[in-house]
Amino acid sequence: MISAVCWVPKGASKVVPLVAEPPSKEEIEEVLRTGVLERKGDIDEEEDECMDVDDAPEVLDEVSIARAATKALNQVQAGRESRDLQAVSVGIEELNMDAYDDEDDGIELFASGIGDTYYPSNDMDPYLQNKGDDEDDDDDEIEDMTIKPTDSVIVCARNEDEVSHLEVWIFEDSGDGDSNMYVHHDVILPAFPLCTAWLDCNLKGGDKGNFLAVGSLEPAIEIWDLDLIDEVQPFLVLGGVSNKKKKNKKKSVIYRKDSHKDSVLGLAWNKEVRNVLASASADKSVKIWDVVTGKCVATTAHHSDKVQSVAWNRFSPELLLSGSFDRSVVMVDGRSINEVSKKWPVMADVEGLAWDPHADHSFVVSQENGVVQGFDIRIGSSDGSSFKPVFTLHAHDKAVSSISYNPCRPNLLATGSTDKTVKLWDLSNSQPSCVASTKPKAGSIFSIAFSEDNPFLLAVGGHKGKLKIWDVTSEPGIARSFEKYINKGEGPATSA
Repeated sequence: MISAVCWVPKGASKVVPLVAEPPSKEEIEEVLRTGVLERKGDIDEEEDECMDVDDAPEVLDEVSIARAATKALNQVQAGRESRDLQAVSVGIEELNMDAYDDEDDGIELFASGIGDTYYPSNDMDPYLQNKGDDEDDDDDEIEDMTIKPTDSVIVCARNEDEVSHLEVWIFEDSGDGDSNMYVHHDVILPAFPLCTAWLDCNLKGGDKGNFLAVGSLEPAIEIWDLDLIDEVQPFLVLGGVSNKKKKNKKKSVIYRKDSHKDSVLGLAWNKEVRNVLASASADKSVKIWDVVTGKCVATTAHHSDKVQSVAWNRFSPELLLSGSFDRSVVMVDGRSINEVSKKWPVMADVEGLAWDPHADHSFVVSQENGVVQGFDIRIGSSDGSSFKPVFTLHAHDKAVSSISYNPCRPNLLATGSTDKTVKLWDLSNSQPSCVASTKPKAGSIFSIAFSEDNPFLLAVGGHKGKLKIWDVTSEPGIARSFEKYINKGEGPATSA
């Protein structure tokens, strides 16, 4: 399945990504053979009870990463090794080694012939065919790895056959209706991914970078450098588990300082304060991280159940929304994070949140019962006693798992649902009307996202694991309603 999709802005990726130097399998296994984990499990109970999270040795975190990397390498190599063994077996049969002693005595094993002739270069060898093929192959490989500034890049968080990974897709649009999509490279993940957030804050120094934060079933947040290929470990890990050990036949877990204690369900990058990342967790908390220092700078506990989604206001970057399974949406001001600015009760468990990119005071919340509600932050008191939704839309028959505002056309909202449909809504005058609907054959929809660069392209991911790109200008309702916002003609939908 595809659990999350996001677009990378055009030109943000390196033209030719670098190939990482991964640690060898032998080096990783050597670290594990040192027995650090086993020795750590022998610590007596008295010392165990006194150990603080902050005192956990850093080497344990390195071993955890090494273990994850080993697992990833084994998963990748397992298929290759199986194919290699089969090829070797076939090769041995062709050699017919059982009849080796029966070879005719007249055969000269080291005959003199054209094979003995040496030529200073391949170009001078008259018997060598297709002399330039190697160079052509190298050129083709470089061309395949090149990411042009005009290419659209989409990152999918995918789980397939118990292997979790990120897929970096290239979408090439020729402008004449023809398009091409392919996987540029992928990144193996140690845990099932649940959410992603792209960020351009350069953690390596300089102005801008190309990084992806990933939340998973684990309490850690991993930040991967998308400009590195064949990388086996994240550039940065926020929070997570330092060590797991047995105590009285039960597993005791030590978390890194200020870590979440459960799965990370939602992530939001602050585009204006670029070193700030917010996270929502099943541990009922919301955390704000400084990704440059790698530290948690604030933790809130304004919800009584799992927190599913977080979203920053792009006009007022200090305002943060969080939506929970406690059927409420909370807004806080980053300058006084421990105080609730406003709180809105909703009809069901919150699935997604989105600020209106064209209005600084409006947001929508999608819910488990198929309802989408719109709110105006200028209406309602801090305790929610006088809240009033701007609209209530029964959008789908099942949970509305994902929502996305169009960045170009005001009042155009996309909704994706576990009822396997994606719908487009015109929210003008706070009276929503459906202008298009499709079943993209992606199964239950888990994630949708409009492109900032091509605002009428909608990426869709679902339980069938197929990335879909919907060109919404191909829908008559969109073409009629939003004609003045569409710069290009109609184009077909694309899938992979």
